[in-house]
Amino acid sequence: MKAPRDYIIFPLDVPTVKDAARYVDLLSDCVGLFKVGLELFIQAGPEIIRMIQSAGSAEIFLDLKLHDIPMTVERAMGRVADLGVKFATVHCGESSRMLEAAVAGGGSAVGVLGVTVLTSTSSEEIAEAGFKDSLSSDMAALVRKRAQMANAAGCAGVVCSGHEVKMIKETFGKDFCAVTPGIRPAWQVGNDDQRRIVTPADAVKNGSDYLVIGRPIRDAKDPAEAARRVADEIGAALMDL
Repeated sequence: MKAPRDYIIFPLDVPTVKDAARYVDLLSDCVGLFKVGLELFIQAGPEIIRMIQSAGSAEIFLDLKLHDIPMTVERAMGRVADLGVKFATVHCGESSRMLEAAVAGGGSAVGVLGVTVLTSTSSEEIAEAGFKDSLSSDMAALVRKRAQMANAAGCAGVVCSGHEVKMIKETFGKDFCAVTPGIRPAWQVGNDDQRRIVTPADAVKNGSDYLVIGRPIRDAKDPAEAARRVADEIGAALMDL
């Protein structure tokens, strides 16, 4: 059984290796995974992965959101598989062949997660992008459709908001991993660019396997203490299950 801290993915959304190293040093014993996204990976390359791996037991979620022709995605995911990360992301997008290629490239070395709908995206923006009304007016329907693509392609799971986690688990089973961004602790819920947010307790109760929690930890005066408070909130929710 996972410890409460193992549910936490802390995003290293910082511009330099020096900034990343500070948070890795502070939080290696407080979180389960570090998320490396485009900004840091473009700046530091694979070296940032090796730095995190040498710092402690926390694993790595490489969030590059690959989206290209299937052959390119397969080859790129093959290189990702060589890095020894736990998860890597690919956009569900419009092509099931791209998802299948990502899974083939990753093999058994990395869990491929399909990104369904970004938590910063609203129904109005989905409509503006040209989606039919049945999907733009019902975000859960679009998430379900894309999760079905990811599941059929052999992905380990999906990235989705906490509002859709329960539906994902009921539809695809408890072993289909759900990673949930847009998490705000009960003690810090405010206005920002995440449109579809939930608390850690709600996400875990709905079935989330991992929670991406950045600003409430990063912006705290004591990031390690903030991470421990989040873990306590998760632990309390787990006791109620």
